[in-house]
Amino acid sequence: IFNIISSKMDNINNNWIPITKLGRLVREKKVKSIEEIFYFSIPIKEHQIVDFLIENLDDAVLKVMPVQKQTRAGQRTKFKAIVAVGDYKGLLGLGIKSSKEAGIAIKGAIITAKMAIIPAKKGHWNFDSGTPYTIPVKLTGKSGSVRLRCIPAPKGSGIVAGKVPKKLLSMAGYTDIFTSSKGHTRTIGNFAKATFNAVYLTYGFNAPEYWIKNRLIKNPLVEI
Repeated sequence: IFNIISSKMDNINNNWIPITKLGRLVREKKVKSIEEIFYFSIPIKEHQIVDFLIENLDDAVLKVMPVQKQTRAGQRTKFKAIVAVGDYKGLLGLGIKSSKEAGIAIKGAIITAKMAIIPAKKGHWNFDSGTPYTIPVKLTGKSGSVRLRCIPAPKGSGIVAGKVPKKLLSMAGYTDIFTSSKGHTRTIGNFAKATFNAVYLTYGFNAPEYWIKNRLIKNPLVEI
């Protein structure tokens, strides 16, 4: 299924005709990086923008499960797919989609995840230096009854977490994190959303050592 979906999406990107202003700017290479989009909090409405700007974006299917709805004619069954995308360098996306066919649900979840992609901020444990490898501060991601507490860890600790958060945190580019979870973590959808929420919150706190100095760039959507 994945090879078929990937080849079809590559063909779509080659024949991509943008329908949004941001898409046209990306296609014309006036917006050259995803960081410019994040810098001005511009919403991404076309998944081809992410494909155009980011190379080697990996995707992982967390779960595909049947869901049912009771109608007058009986039960209607659909497939619900939960997919994560990431480049293992600081970007993470999560998408959920339902469809009558599993392949279409997975494809839709991949597209949704690409449009919901976010940056993952990294930091150090204690007074370490060099390449950042863990989260900058303690965070708690929430979704439903699930609470995922993420704590900075020293280098070499690895990602101490369950199967779902470990996969998401590694796709976001982290190598060392301590976690503590509570709630109904068997619900993979909420567990994944709580992890995604924790990564989203990494940019909620900006210490002075992470401040960007003298980097004022022009909003690409503002015309002169």
